[in-house]
Amino acid sequence: MAMEITQFLLAAQSADAKVRTEAEASLRQFQEQNMPVFLLSLSVELSNDDKPVESRRLAGIVLKNSLDAKDAIRKEQLVQQWMAIDISIKSQIKDSLLRTLGSSVPEARHTAAQVIAKIASIEIPRKQWPELIGSLLNNMTQKDKPAALKQATLEALGYVCEEISHQDLVQDEVNAVLTAVVQGMNLAEHGPEVRLAATKALYNALEFAQTNFENEMERNYIMKVVCDTAMSKEVEIRQAAFECLVAIASAYYEVLEPYMQTLFQLTSNAVKGDEETVALQAIEFWSSICDEEIELQEFESPESGDSGPPHSGFIEKALPSLVPLLLETLLKQEEDQDQDDTIWNISMAGGTCLGLVSRTVGDAIVPLVMPFVESNILKPDWRCREAATYAFGSILEGPTVEKLSPLVQAGLDFLLNAMKDGNNHVKDTTAWTLSRIFELLHSPASGFSIISPENLKRVVGVLLESIKDAPNVAEKVCGAIYYLVQGYEDAGPSASLWSPYLTDIISCLISTADRTDGGDSKLRSSAYETLNEVVRCSNIAETSSIIAQLLPVIMNKLGQTMDIQIVSSDDREKQGDLQASLCGVLQVIIQKLSSTDETKTIILQAADQIMLLFLKVFGCRSSTVHEEAMLAIGALAYATGSQFEKYMPEFYKYLEMGLQNFEEYQVCGITVGVVGDICRALDDKVLPYCDGIMGLLLKDLASSELHRSVKPPIFSCFGDIALAIGEHFEKYVPYALPMMQGAAEICAKMETADEEMVDYGNQLRRSIFEAYSGILQGFKTVKPDVMLPYAQHLLKFIELVSRDNQRDESVTKAAVAVMGDLADALGSNIKLLLKDCLFYDEFLCECLRSDDEQLKETAGWTQGMIQRVMVL
Repeated sequence: MAMEITQFLLAAQSADAKVRTEAEASLRQFQEQNMPVFLLSLSVELSNDDKPVESRRLAGIVLKNSLDAKDAIRKEQLVQQWMAIDISIKSQIKDSLLRTLGSSVPEARHTAAQVIAKIASIEIPRKQWPELIGSLLNNMTQKDKPAALKQATLEALGYVCEEISHQDLVQDEVNAVLTAVVQGMNLAEHGPEVRLAATKALYNALEFAQTNFENEMERNYIMKVVCDTAMSKEVEIRQAAFECLVAIASAYYEVLEPYMQTLFQLTSNAVKGDEETVALQAIEFWSSICDEEIELQEFESPESGDSGPPHSGFIEKALPSLVPLLLETLLKQEEDQDQDDTIWNISMAGGTCLGLVSRTVGDAIVPLVMPFVESNILKPDWRCREAATYAFGSILEGPTVEKLSPLVQAGLDFLLNAMKDGNNHVKDTTAWTLSRIFELLHSPASGFSIISPENLKRVVGVLLESIKDAPNVAEKVCGAIYYLVQGYEDAGPSASLWSPYLTDIISCLISTADRTDGGDSKLRSSAYETLNEVVRCSNIAETSSIIAQLLPVIMNKLGQTMDIQIVSSDDREKQGDLQASLCGVLQVIIQKLSSTDETKTIILQAADQIMLLFLKVFGCRSSTVHEEAMLAIGALAYATGSQFEKYMPEFYKYLEMGLQNFEEYQVCGITVGVVGDICRALDDKVLPYCDGIMGLLLKDLASSELHRSVKPPIFSCFGDIALAIGEHFEKYVPYALPMMQGAAEICAKMETADEEMVDYGNQLRRSIFEAYSGILQGFKTVKPDVMLPYAQHLLKFIELVSRDNQRDESVTKAAVAVMGDLADALGSNIKLLLKDCLFYDEFLCECLRSDDEQLKETAGWTQGMIQRVMVL
């Protein structure tokens, strides 16, 4: 079989479908029969310079895909599969790959470097393949090794650094890798291919260089080499060097002071005169410096008595030179950039960086930007007018309201007039700037708005006229309307100011969503998102009749989507997107109208028809629609309460499908949330469906295929079910409680260095407490003793959480609440357990000292419950 693998690999790329299918089947059969030999054959194929390039290419791809996958569960299976292979075969495969780095075929070298890194990502963290780094460095240090081998070796080193963590190498190895990489960047010794590979490898190795950057001599050397490389004559190498500087700005901000003069010169020259790919990275360098300074300003208060900023103030020092440099970039627009949101060019990068500079230094930016705005805003060249508008829009976040207010007040009328500019670019940027003004400087609820009651009519008039403009302009106008209405939310008497315009705004948004000239733009979804916000922020007391009239309009539109001719997958996708948007609007209308008793009847009268529509939507099969329709059904269940029972026989099968949808785990997560909504709506009327629901939830928890983010909501859902069905939950206790205890133990062992895992741990702990609370409350009046065997474990878990200073506020609230529920439900039965617990007094005192009123109140209640138990 190994002899024939070349033929199979070639045939698998044949233009003839029959030949291709047969070859793929043969390869699959070989793989299933003897995986280790299959992988060995692939590595031999890849390393053999006498074999055809095509078969070697596919051998490399199949080999790489046998070691790594995007999906975490599949990836873990592949790791285990590799680990199980006999060590002698693994050694042969690795030797083959290391030999391939010296191949005369560039593609084979490149693939071998990638596969070596994939194996390293499995083995190095497990302290296997200790000789790898040494072998690679050997290629670099031996004098007569060919340039091609050095290039491939540097690539491999870079990929390995990308795949593994800096904790996986000892400092001596890090030093040796950095030395090899930095020497590889040396102009005198190496050609461009090697230098490019070395510079890219350095980018991946920077994370490992912490100790080296702490040493001034080593740091100076690395910075000198990177800065020299940033002036190479090859564009690609310059770009890679600037990418390194961007990474250094983020990772080693605190040691950059001595180099900033040089770095300003380098970046400034690149922005003014280099190729766009290099100039973009030079701007990105300053954006990264801004990010660091913004973060330091937000999270570190200055030492007492020191009023200076908690950082080196690089942006403030560079301001007089940096701002003019960025303003110049704004004039380098591309002709069609207004038509494509994904375009990223020097003017977009410059404006983004200017916005970050504004957030970093605040008021100080205004006098540096306004002269540019004033001198360009009236020029006949559209580029000048657009750049001036973009500059103005970019500095609206950062400076104080006092500084901006007079400027925006003076400029608002001008901007409204500019919505009639003859140039599409200018109108596009003007609409974006208006949306920024409304987002940042229009908040009647907090007592300040740039829009007076007198000019609101003009503002709305201009927006509703401009929404008929070209699709890209109309989309930005949707954004402006979105923030305009959002500003009036919870604004007391001011909230009524925009009610007279509601009908016109709604009808314009519906017309915009119906436009057929939007092509692939996001116009339709923007119009519907804005419509949702308009409904959500409307003053229900004044606008209920208008929203009631909107309900049948949206229902009709959703009904019409069922009749769309589906010829292609593209048609199916468009139908799905439209249905998702319309379900989203219905959800918001249901929530709005069911928020008062007077208007809830409107939903109750239409509920049968609404539910029928949602059930039809489920028949159309699309995950995004399933999500939106599920969310809307959750809102309907909340609105209709116990009347929702009549929909359950028909709806239950879709609920089951949602809970089994591991592939589209967001759908599964939302469905779990809807189960909670239904439990709250139906109370014990949900009982006939509980066996099925609990069975699926337990299966979901036990599954290694289901995305972990769905698991916390499942525990919370146990609490909802128990609250709804009370004593009937007893039969699920032997299955649900061990799951909860097991999850609590997982929480105790969780990795705390990883921010993502800390967040997940907080979600999981909160949901476990919520589950216990629901179950304890459900049993409280009927069978509290059922929970007695689990009380000690729960108290231990609460104690563990109380000692964790990384816990989230919501976890603290849930932990305090469940302790009160435990005392409330089990009473004197847990007196002895509580006597042995020494932690809760201290924990409750900490909560009673909190600034959070809700937490204080819960802690006070819990304290009362425990005291009641202790005196019984």
